[in-house]
Amino acid sequence: MALNSLKSKVKYRISRNAGVVFVPADFSDLSDRDQVGRALRELVREEVLIKFGRGLYAKARRSSLSNKLVPVKPLPELAREALTQKLGVEVVSSKEQTSYNSRRSTQVPTGRLIAVKGRVSRKMAYDGKSIKYQYVS
Repeated sequence: MALNSLKSKVKYRISRNAGVVFVPADFSDLSDRDQVGRALRELVREEVLIKFGRGLYAKARRSSLSNKLVPVKPLPELAREALTQKLGVEVVSSKEQTSYNSRRSTQVPTGRLIAVKGRVSRKMAYDGKSIKYQYVS
């Protein structure tokens, strides 16, 4: 694989990375912010990545059922990875998750409500489904 263009370098780094979520800062050593942004937008057009938030990208694949482009992991897992590893926010168990795990409730949480310590104003969504935050101290 010839790594002469910035897009090919970014694509190679994505393929070699075990993580699923990427931010433009992951590629800041390759070039400046504008060029990295252009390369990421091209990879979204080529369906290598999907964008699920402002400055948040995830690896993508074709669904075998619907033939639509989907992330390789479900949205709640993408959000947790983005919050903990990329944005430095502490994620804890939500009240609903805790009551379900301790068998006080039979209602299964969807996973799209994520309890965080601290303030998060980042919106994360894909295909009409979005993440909500529960702030805990």
